Amino acid sequence: MAQLKACKECNYLTEENECPLCGGEVAREWQGYLVIIDHEHSTLAKKMGIKANGKFALKVRG
Repeated sequence: MAQLKACKECNYLTEENECPLCGGEVAREWQGYLVIIDHEHSTLAKKMGIKANGKFALKVRG
């Protein structure tokens, strides 16, 4: 099973070597797991600047 990596720009979690949402660089070191189902009505998504549904890291290092 491939390890999830987090985008340094938008925090999106992916197995790819480049973020499929924004094209940003990814890091292997991240913390927290957030699933956004409806970004338009999510207070947390708005606070984090998330504009898509999916899996996100709360904190990205690297």
